[in-house]
Amino acid sequence: MTPYGLQTEQRCEPLGVGERQPRLSWKLESDRRGAAQSAYRITAAERAADLDDPDRLIWDSGRRESPDGLLVPWDGPALRSATRYHWRVQVWDETGSPAGSAQSWFETGLLHHEDWTAAWIGRDPAAQPHVDPPGEEDLPPMDSPPLYLRREFQLEHTPVRARLYATARGVYEPRLNGERVGDVELAPGWTEYHHRLQYQTYDVTTMLRTGANAIAAIVADGWWCGYVGFDRRRPARHYGDQPALLAQLVMEFADGSRQVVTTDASWSEHPGAIRAADLLMGEYVDRRWHVPGWDRAGCPDARFVAVAVLDATPGPLVAEPDHPVRVVTEMPAVEVTRRASGRYVVDFGQNVVGHVRLTLRGAPEGQRIVLRHAEMLADGELYVANLRTARATDVYVCGGDEVEVFEPRFTFHGFRYVEIDNHPGELVTADIVARVVHNDLPWTGRFRCSDPMVNQLQSNITWGQRGNFVAVPTDCPQRDERLGWLADAQIFAPTAGRNADVAAFLARWMRDVVDGQDADGAFRDVAPVVSLHREAAPAWGDAGVIIPWYLWRTYGDRRVLADSFDAMRAWVRHIHRHNPDLRWRNRTGNSYGDWLQVDVTTEREVLATAYFAHSTHLVAQAAEVLGRSDDATELRQLHARIRDAFIDSYVHADGTVEGGTQTAYLLALAFGLVPQRLVAAAVGHLAADIEKRDRRLTTGFVGVALLCPVLTEHGRTDLAYALLHQTDYPSWGYSIRHGATTIWERWDGWTDHAGFQSPAMNSFNHYSLGSVGDWLYGRVAGIDQTPSSVAYRELLLRPQPGGRLTWAHAEQETARGTVACGWSIADNRITVTATVPPGSTAVLQIPTADPASVREGDAPVAGQPGVLGVEPSAAGATLRLASGRYTITAAAPDAVS
Repeated sequence: MTPYGLQTEQRCEPLGVGERQPRLSWKLESDRRGAAQSAYRITAAERAADLDDPDRLIWDSGRRESPDGLLVPWDGPALRSATRYHWRVQVWDETGSPAGSAQSWFETGLLHHEDWTAAWIGRDPAAQPHVDPPGEEDLPPMDSPPLYLRREFQLEHTPVRARLYATARGVYEPRLNGERVGDVELAPGWTEYHHRLQYQTYDVTTMLRTGANAIAAIVADGWWCGYVGFDRRRPARHYGDQPALLAQLVMEFADGSRQVVTTDASWSEHPGAIRAADLLMGEYVDRRWHVPGWDRAGCPDARFVAVAVLDATPGPLVAEPDHPVRVVTEMPAVEVTRRASGRYVVDFGQNVVGHVRLTLRGAPEGQRIVLRHAEMLADGELYVANLRTARATDVYVCGGDEVEVFEPRFTFHGFRYVEIDNHPGELVTADIVARVVHNDLPWTGRFRCSDPMVNQLQSNITWGQRGNFVAVPTDCPQRDERLGWLADAQIFAPTAGRNADVAAFLARWMRDVVDGQDADGAFRDVAPVVSLHREAAPAWGDAGVIIPWYLWRTYGDRRVLADSFDAMRAWVRHIHRHNPDLRWRNRTGNSYGDWLQVDVTTEREVLATAYFAHSTHLVAQAAEVLGRSDDATELRQLHARIRDAFIDSYVHADGTVEGGTQTAYLLALAFGLVPQRLVAAAVGHLAADIEKRDRRLTTGFVGVALLCPVLTEHGRTDLAYALLHQTDYPSWGYSIRHGATTIWERWDGWTDHAGFQSPAMNSFNHYSLGSVGDWLYGRVAGIDQTPSSVAYRELLLRPQPGGRLTWAHAEQETARGTVACGWSIADNRITVTATVPPGSTAVLQIPTADPASVREGDAPVAGQPGVLGVEPSAAGATLRLASGRYTITAAAPDAVS
C-alpha cells in the first residue's frame, strides 16, 4: 500500500503557500484487497536529504493512529516566510504493519505584512507625451495603453536562490532579462479586490546572472479598471482608475547575504507595442512601437520616464491559494476558408476559450490585420450579435520583420471561428493555432459509454467547464458579462467535481461569495460583486450554503465549512426575518425562478420556499458537523416548520405540487418536501407531464440538475434515459445534432423553426444545463457515496443500465484515491467492474434478474476475498466490499437483457 498524490493545501508542490498551518493530504493505492491505513507518521525538514536524519528533522508527528490522510493540519514549529519545507508520510496498513511512504514539498510565501517592502507604482501622467488610442473602428478608445515598466540592477554574484513575489492592479506579465517569468495567464486573477488581492510567487533563480540585470513587467487594465460585466463605462471604476504593479525580487547568495529589488521610484515606464488591451474588447498591438531590448539590461531608449509611486502600503495581499490560469492546450485549425473579399474564416472544430497565435510571413511594415472571434456562423459569416458590446477583436499592425508572431496577452475570447482580415498572403492551417486558457485544475474524472451522442454530451460538458473556469466560475466566456453567477456554480458544482479537482478553486471563490454578503445577511447574485449589487435571488444566494456543504461532503474540507458557517446562518436568518410565515415571498431579489425553462412557468414562491427549506436543512447539518449544537437544534426546528409550511401551502392531497411543472415536482421530491404517503403520487404526476410531452423536458437552470437523478431515485430510470437520448427540441441531443461542441445557455439557442434566439442573451458556452453530468457519473456509471459519507469513505456504487446503452464506465480520482465503476451487458449477463481505494468501503448494488446468479469468475461471490457481505435487494443483489478491484457478473436485469 503506497501513498501518492501528496498535496499541501489541496495542491501538489505549491510555491508560495500563504497558510501558517497548511494542511497535508495523501491518497493510497494498493493491488491488495482490504488494504487500509491504520496509522501515519509525518516528518519534515528544510532539506530533502535531512528527512533521513532524525537529528535534522524540524517536525516529527510520531506515529498517529488514524485511517485518514485527508487535510492533516501542520502542527510542527511555526513556519517561516519564503522557506521550502520537505515532508514525508509513512503509513501503516490495517494489520499494523509498516507499508509505503512518499514525500513532497511546499514553500511558504510572505506570511507577514512586514515582509513586504515594495510600493505600488504606475504611470505618471505628467511625465507622459500624448498618445493617440486605437481607432474607434477597432477597439473603444482607451484612457491609456498598458504599462511597460522596467528597472536595472547589478549583482556581484549569481544567487543560489531567487524568488519574485508580484501582483498587479490589473493583469500583468513579469519579465526578467528579456524572458517571460512563469507561465501564468491573466495574473493575479480576479477576487473581491477590496478585500483580497492575490500575489504570485515565481522561482527565478536560473534567470539571473552576475553583472547587469533587468526586471520588467507589462500591466494592463484587466478586471481592475477595464470593462467588467454589463457596465459600459470605461473605466468602470469598480476598483480603481489605473493599473499598477507591486513586485519584490528577493535574492539569496552562497555567503548567506541577500539582496532585494522592489517596485519603487527608481523604476521607469513608457508605452510599448500593446496599444490597448481589454478582457472583453480585445487587444491592439502595433509592432512599430516595440522598443528592442526594453526588458533587458543596457536598454538605451531615453523615452522611458520615471514612474509615479501610487501607494506605499501593499494592501490586502494574500498568496494565490489555488491553481492559476494557464494555457493548458492548443487546438490546431481544422479548416481555413478564403472568402471572396480576401478575408479568411478559420474553424477550430471546437468552441474554446482563450486566444490565437498567428504566424505572419513577409508582411510589410504597417500592414494592419484584424481578427474577430465568434462561436457560430450565420450564412457562412461570423455570428457576433450575441457578443453584445464585447468586440472580441484583436488587431496587429506589422513591424516589417520577415517572420512575426502575434499572440494576445491580456484578453480572452470564447470562439470556434476566427475571421482574419487583411492577411498578407496565403493563410495555412499551420500558421494559426487556438491557445486554450483556463484555471489549470487537475483533471480527475472520465466518463464514457457505448453511445457516441452521450459521449459528445460529456465532451460538451467538460469543454463548457474549461471555458468558464477562468479566474472565477463564470456564466459565459464570450459576451459582455463573464460574471461569477452563484446559481450557475451551485447547480454545476457536483458535475464540475466529477471532472476536475475543484476543491481549492471553489474554496477560494467562496471567500468572494462571503465577502460580498451585505450587513443584513443577503448574498449577491454574483461574486465578485460588480454590476449587480442587489440581494440575491432564490437558488442564487443559496449557493453560499450549498457550495461549502458540497466541498465538505466531496473533499472533507471542514475549514471552508467553518469559515463560511456564520455567513450561511446569516443567509437563512435573513430569509426568515423577512418571511416570518415561512413562505419565501419577500426580499427575493430579481427572483429569476427556474431560469430559461421551456413553455412553462414554475411558481417563484414554490421554488423560493423549497430552497429556503433546503438551505436551512444544510446549515443545520453543517452546525452538527462543526459541533454547534445550539445552532443545529434551532435550525432543525426551523427546517421542520418550513417543510410543514411548504406542504400546507403547495402540496395538495392528490400529490400534485402547486403549478404542476416538472421543476416544482423535482424540487419538492429532491428536497424531501412531499409527505411519504404522497411521494408515489407526486412521482406519477411528474412522469405523466414528461410523457404527455413525448418524453421531453421543460426544466430550466434550476430544475435540470434534479431531473434525471429524481426520476432514477424513484424508479423511472426509463424516463431519465429517454430524456438523455432525446434529440428533438428541447434536449441535449438537439443541440448536439446541430453541431454543438459545448453546452448552450438555452435550449433554443438555435432551432430549425426560429434560427438564432435573441442576441440579448444567447451564449453557446454556458455550463448550467450540463449539470446532468453528475448523473452520468453517479447513476449511469454508478459512482456515488452514502448520505453519511465524507470524501468518498463509504462508496455507494449503483450502476444503472438503461436506454440504448450496452456499456458505461467512469473513473474518478477522489480525495482518497481512484474510484471506478462500470458495466456492460452481453449474452444476457451483466458484468460490473469496480475499484475501491484503500481505506474506503463500498456498497455495490448489482441490477440482476437473479441474485443467486452473482459470480466472480466461476465461483459464487459470497466468501470471495474482499466481499464482506451479499444479500438480495430491490435492485437485484447488494454486496458490501472492502478496498480492491472487482469484476462481477450476474444475470442481466429483465428490462435490459
